[in-house]
Amino acid sequence: MSLVNFRDPALAADPHGSWIRPGVLYRSAQPSPRADHATVAQLRDHGILTVVDLRGAAESEPADWAAAEAAGIDVIAARMDPTTDAVMAAMGTMTTAADLGAFYLLMAEQAPHAVTAAVEAAARPGGVLLHCAAGKDRTGLITALLLELLGVPAEAIVADYARTSEALTQIFANLAERHPTHPAALNARDLAPAPLLEAPAEAMTAFLGLVRTRQGAAAFLTACGTSPATLDAFRAKAAAEAVAC
Repeated sequence: MSLVNFRDPALAADPHGSWIRPGVLYRSAQPSPRADHATVAQLRDHGILTVVDLRGAAESEPADWAAAEAAGIDVIAARMDPTTDAVMAAMGTMTTAADLGAFYLLMAEQAPHAVTAAVEAAARPGGVLLHCAAGKDRTGLITALLLELLGVPAEAIVADYARTSEALTQIFANLAERHPTHPAALNARDLAPAPLLEAPAEAMTAFLGLVRTRQGAAAFLTACGTSPATLDAFRAKAAAEAVAC
């Protein structure tokens, strides 16, 4: 089955190629129910050599990407666990889109090693796919940091994030089938915070604003443990020609 919520952020956030090359960074939801021949064909068609799995260990299964690994595609586990005490506490008090943006910052700060692993993988040669469960929250914040690192304007990053709204119906159906206790699957029981069930532009705007209070993506990623050499390698790989020259 083809990946849901799959796209190249460069085509949405930078259609004129001013900041990021197309074909280097992709995002999606998790494979559902698992990667198969169609999924592998989709990855190959887009030149994807590395998959970065941002899900926690309890959300993933060895069979999820077995077909891709058998085809020679590397799968990197960069675990951002959504069940830590701090993350769960923040989820319990979330009421607004701005709260969701603050939640994204907390998730990143709670998992600096995962953030660094994701950026290191993104700097590898070839296309790289980032995904979590829905391809919205953890995928959204890592994608936003990488785009901001390249100088993509905030409004363009927000627009790419908000595009996930178009896929939410299918995403939640897949999540409910695979993870009956996932927050997004609890909508019918009114147990999930409303902002977590959406992709509100205001959430990404708030997140980027908070990152700016940390002196921007480069400083934030460095604080997470990402080396300057890794940041330079990603820029060299992904920056548009006009910026890289």
